[in-house]
Amino acid sequence: MPKTDYYDDPTAPAPNSLVVGVAAFVQDDAGRVLMIRRADNDLWALPGGGQELGESTAAAAIREVDEETGITITITGLVGIYSDPRHVIAYDDGEIRQEFSVCFRARPVGGTPTTSDESTEVRWVEPDQLQDLKVHPSMALRIERGLSNAAQPYLG
Repeated sequence: MPKTDYYDDPTAPAPNSLVVGVAAFVQDDAGRVLMIRRADNDLWALPGGGQELGESTAAAAIREVDEETGITITITGLVGIYSDPRHVIAYDDGEIRQEFSVCFRARPVGGTPTTSDESTEVRWVEPDQLQDLKVHPSMALRIERGLSNAAQPYLG
């Protein structure tokens, strides 16, 4: 379902839902970052999605990365919790979410990069090439924080 991201935008519609989302900052042994080109908005992003009933946030991240990229991961830490109410995501079905996302740090343990219904491209990207990708500012914050290897997770 196509979506529109609004950040600190006075014209953004009012949210009508809050859903737990997950993302994974996955780096391989060479330091490359796993990125997808999203099918719904054509922006590059870390793989991720919504947590389902009956699963933990970590399990949701593992499932979403596998579904969107074909890569199997193991969680190694927490990049941060992103809950800025200025970030609103409007879907074409009328749902308007306030952001709430847990971003995990992970490493690959198997699989082959493969696209899905949610990803039109899957790529391992060198850190110095990330700025060349079209990325939403909220996703750029997660990537920046993941690359920083900060000792404490982001809480914002």
